[in-house]
Amino acid sequence: MTDLTMSSCGMPPLSLDPARPLSHFEFWPGEAFYAPIALYALWLGFRYGFRSSTCANPTIEAGGLVGESKSAVLSLATGDACDWIAPWTSIVRGTGDSATEADRAEAALRAANLPYPVVAKPDLGCRGMGVRPIASRDELLAYLDSFPHGQRLVLQTLIDWEPEASVLWARGPNDLQGRILSLTLKYFPRVTGDGMRTLRQLIEADPRAGKVAHLYLARHAARLDEVIAAGEQVRLVFSGSHSKGAIFRNGKHFATEALARRLDAIANDVPGLHVARFDVRCASIAQLAMGEGFRIVEINGVGGEAIHVWDSRTRLLTAWRDLCAQTRTSYVIGAANRARGAKPLSWSRLYFLWRRHLRLKTAFPTTA
Repeated sequence: MTDLTMSSCGMPPLSLDPARPLSHFEFWPGEAFYAPIALYALWLGFRYGFRSSTCANPTIEAGGLVGESKSAVLSLATGDACDWIAPWTSIVRGTGDSATEADRAEAALRAANLPYPVVAKPDLGCRGMGVRPIASRDELLAYLDSFPHGQRLVLQTLIDWEPEASVLWARGPNDLQGRILSLTLKYFPRVTGDGMRTLRQLIEADPRAGKVAHLYLARHAARLDEVIAAGEQVRLVFSGSHSKGAIFRNGKHFATEALARRLDAIANDVPGLHVARFDVRCASIAQLAMGEGFRIVEINGVGGEAIHVWDSRTRLLTAWRDLCAQTRTSYVIGAANRARGAKPLSWSRLYFLWRRHLRLKTAFPTTA
């Protein structure tokens, strides 16, 4: 039976092993970690057809493998699915000064009935790139000032719930019901002041944060030399991204039938969706497990990996196995859609999307 014991914030209590706060591969270079998965994908290409995974979600560019637009994916939602998605709007950052662009952004917010606070994020970002909470016009001005001209940004209502999770779901084109491949709980690390040490000292002394201090120090540069009052908690990261410093835990025991059927119903109102990772905020993980009390903040396609592999307790071979299984699912479903007439993305377009992704990685504002 699923254990739904929750802490006061609606999440299972987070336990960290001081002797092993990180797995040995958590922050490996991508080239090293993903090499076996890339080789397996190459073999799948021979078996199921190269670029077949780009057909897994025919209505999303490249199936969501790389370079897809967040707003374009969310715009696919119709009917009841819209009720489960956190309200949002988007604008293209024009060439005007920040004040002019802020006027345009606030007009878009008013038109969508979105008051502050909101979350700003690049339409083409991934892994938490450029994600920031925006609570005022001044913060919006600062964000727009560092946002590249000609690029679209998404402004989405800030869901004021602490629990956050990612649920990877898949359903073949001939299947009536889908299944949950992965469920990951996201924790946002904090340090607690003692009235004597600075924020920098607290971060560096933390068993986990101290080992990846570079993820937090620049983000809190303005407060690093401040002595944190006794009992005061400082949240080190806002974005629920592992690469930006969030802590992930495998939540597979919360992947219930009720949640799977809820995602089926939502996907029914998102045409062409067969492989998706739903990033959600929820009132509690217990409610999420019942298929209730959550809002979707993002829908990722086949590029949305099974991020439970970044749980520090996961073994390397298990991580590779699970990611290979996910990749195979994308190819199998993509091949089935291809047989039904879906057209794979051209090599030239894939190359363009990948190059654009690499170019924009360093162009967006810093992540909160």
